[in-house]
Amino acid sequence: MAKRDYYEILGLSKGASVEDIKKAYRKLAMQYHPDRNPGNKQAEEKFKEATEAYEVLSDQDKRSRYDRFGHEGVRQGADFHDWTNSNASDIFTVFNDIFGGGLGGSIFGDFFGGGTRTRSRTGSTTGERGSDLKISVKLTLEEIATGIEKKIKIKRQEKCQTCGGSGAKSGSGMSTCPTCGGSGEIRKATRTMFGQFVNIVQCSTCGGLGKIIKDPCPSCGGAGRVNGESTIKVKIPAGVNDGNYLTLRGEGNAGRRGGPSGDLIVVIEEATHEYFKRDGDDIIFDLELSFPEAALGSDVEVPTLAGRAKLKIEPGIQSGKILRMREKGLPHLNGYGKGDQLVAINVYTPTKLSQHEKDLLKDLARSSNLKPPSRDGTTLD
Repeated sequence: MAKRDYYEILGLSKGASVEDIKKAYRKLAMQYHPDRNPGNKQAEEKFKEATEAYEVLSDQDKRSRYDRFGHEGVRQGADFHDWTNSNASDIFTVFNDIFGGGLGGSIFGDFFGGGTRTRSRTGSTTGERGSDLKISVKLTLEEIATGIEKKIKIKRQEKCQTCGGSGAKSGSGMSTCPTCGGSGEIRKATRTMFGQFVNIVQCSTCGGLGKIIKDPCPSCGGAGRVNGESTIKVKIPAGVNDGNYLTLRGEGNAGRRGGPSGDLIVVIEEATHEYFKRDGDDIIFDLELSFPEAALGSDVEVPTLAGRAKLKIEPGIQSGKILRMREKGLPHLNGYGKGDQLVAINVYTPTKLSQHEKDLLKDLARSSNLKPPSRDGTTLD
């Protein structure tokens, strides 16, 4: 099914301001939030749809690509989020990026409260979700130019193989928590001059699960997870930038007592290059020419991301001139074509000369053709 236009989803025009986009999203998010529409799949889809639209349109770079290329410009890999097959709890993990702070500090925390467990309509809970992990991967410009698959070794909490993640010794099972009666919550009533207030807190006995383990697993001590080390593969698309990140779902720490695993956030770091500087998808190379090469013209070899290439220097080229080598730069992220390589010309001035070289230059300096136009007619002593 074709995706709807992001502006249409938020009920905005293309000229909408960032503040307009934020207000429109807040309104839709509050209307279709799953906690306000339990069991309503249509509302959940609208919630995810609005979140995807907001994430793209609130980011200047993503919005620019979307305005130019439509959904193709921001498909998965371009912005590293795809809500199509996500559930509501997946979306909550990136609210920090959208509104800042934890769930409890966002607009959703104000209305729905924080938390990392999923409670069903019957009151039962799944285990606690594992925490996210963050790791940096340093790439060279050459690797960014082609895209690359990296093997990453990470230390993380993994599901206990002895108990299968339940935390219980084989055959022992679990029983209802005697403290909370299986609700996972404790209600504390406080009377004040303004009336009675009820404060609901997580049960400390069962950790909010509503059940306790009769006989803990000897391998994990009842946690359902153990410390481990894994090597995973991550495919990084061509054209990424320093600071871009990929979210690998379920590759973070394992959840406690059978809870879902967290995510692994892979942050891109761009290594400093020996020759090139990056400007968007263009790369810049500083080329030094001798005076004879600049004056007479020449064919020189310059490095590129794909190897060395010949560059023609026209006679009389000046310092500061920029030569453009088409499509020798970096690929446009999930787009078409490449940036360029910009070659900045700098005419080299020697600092050490023999007496013979000095005499030759003094003879040349008397030629009017070698004098700048602003100094034509002047002579050397």
